[in-house]
Amino acid sequence: MPKRQPSSAPSAAPEVQVYSPTARRFHWLVVGLILVQAPIGLYMVYRGSTLNIWDAATNALYSSHKLIGMVILLVAMARLGYRVVHGAPDDEPTLEPWHKVASAVNHWGIYVLLLVVPVLGWLGVSYYPALDVFGLVKLPGLVAANKETAEAVFVYHAYAAFALLALIGVHVGAALYHHLIRRDNVLARMIPGLLKRR
Repeated sequence: MPKRQPSSAPSAAPEVQVYSPTARRFHWLVVGLILVQAPIGLYMVYRGSTLNIWDAATNALYSSHKLIGMVILLVAMARLGYRVVHGAPDDEPTLEPWHKVASAVNHWGIYVLLLVVPVLGWLGVSYYPALDVFGLVKLPGLVAANKETAEAVFVYHAYAAFALLALIGVHVGAALYHHLIRRDNVLARMIPGLLKRR
């Protein structure tokens, strides 16, 4: 009796794990806040420092920037705490080892800067001091007033903000590369509706 040949059928592709609904909400909330905060920050500096226009509109821009910055800090802390406690889904199964390393460096760089940028801003307005928000509340001061130190801190705040935007740009570019060129499920881990079944 002839021996039965082993089946040559391909094994099922590894399952793609997606981020939890809570993790996705944190992610898109931060995206929305950054999309609002970055233009406000650029325009307020242009209006105040470049054009030297200090009126109600400029003050409202600075108050908005401070308020949104504090919200970003709180959301980033909550998001990082959730990540530490609950972890993240496994990497997309088709990723190369260098993809995983680059992704980890980019993700943790963004996490760190989401904390550092608003803290530097808060430190700067504490040194200035310019803690008033819309004339309604005052942020708690972190340090004693020192305008020279405030100017230096604001420079570091700007550098860190641009570094954050650069990492976000890399993050977005990588997501589009994976979705449009590699055609894998990296982006689908954050947008499950895009999940490709293999």
